[in-house]
Amino acid sequence: MPAIATEQAYSRAEVRRLLGVSEQQLRSWQKQDFVRASSSFSFSDLLAMRTLAALRKNRVPASQIRKAVNAVRSKLRDVVNPLTELRLYSQGRKVRVQFGNQTMEPVSGQLLLDFEEEINKILAFPEKQPEAEKPAERNKKRLEAEHWFEQGLLLEQQGAQLEEIIFAYEKAAELDPTSAGALVNLGTVYFNGHAYRDAEKLYRKALEVDPNYALAHFNLGNLFDERNDRAKALFHYQAALRIHPNYADANYNIALLYQSTNQPMKAVRHWKLYLKLDPNSHWASIARRELEKLRDLTIVRNDRPRDLSHLDA
Repeated sequence: MPAIATEQAYSRAEVRRLLGVSEQQLRSWQKQDFVRASSSFSFSDLLAMRTLAALRKNRVPASQIRKAVNAVRSKLRDVVNPLTELRLYSQGRKVRVQFGNQTMEPVSGQLLLDFEEEINKILAFPEKQPEAEKPAERNKKRLEAEHWFEQGLLLEQQGAQLEEIIFAYEKAAELDPTSAGALVNLGTVYFNGHAYRDAEKLYRKALEVDPNYALAHFNLGNLFDERNDRAKALFHYQAALRIHPNYADANYNIALLYQSTNQPMKAVRHWKLYLKLDPNSHWASIARRELEKLRDLTIVRNDRPRDLSHLDA
């Protein structure tokens, strides 16, 4: 079923504690319209303020931040909030914007190359290759990664602060870069906070680690479904089914997509597949109800009686 996005609210005191900023700084951001005026904040607000805190820590003037934000909005029309949707960082006292593998000077819109990095590559002498990690060290890291992954799950169950949950999953992925589960769970934290670009990156990274990870495809399907991009949502749901043919939830969501795009016979097929896999859950009662709707719709659309037994679950 499509993931239900839940929004955690943060008080002003919690924001100040998590980011290490003063009440005066918080009011200043609100006065300058960087952050909405409110007594509580969403996860997306927290992401924006984390970017602002990093820029101010590097002594980037507020005027420079404002110019950068306004310039990005005018040049990249699909970006609503640059502070959460893109990576803004400082180079000296100038703001740079990174999207994908490209870096842009926001005011001019000029794409930039990291000349210093390129020159260093040219001038660098061949370095001695690092020694291969010993099996004992590798196993130790994996055990630590498993610990942090389980800690992330526990924190989610306990309803802990999102920053704590994120830290646990990030630690798991850092210790074991092949941990597709940590990447997907971290992506879902961002998805539920409506930070869709970050979530998509993490889901895709999980698929790079494990191309046969059906859950990563399924979650990408949910993400594109949430964005009303039905074609991409269907692609990823179907990819999840190819990997895992008995994926009940993928059948459920595909049925909903086909039903919403007026393709009743395709919807019927996936409702029936879903009910074979999950006949007794609460969602099964919804599936039967939707099948009944399609059956009634077929009766209304046809003047003559016809055999409708193929629509029965």
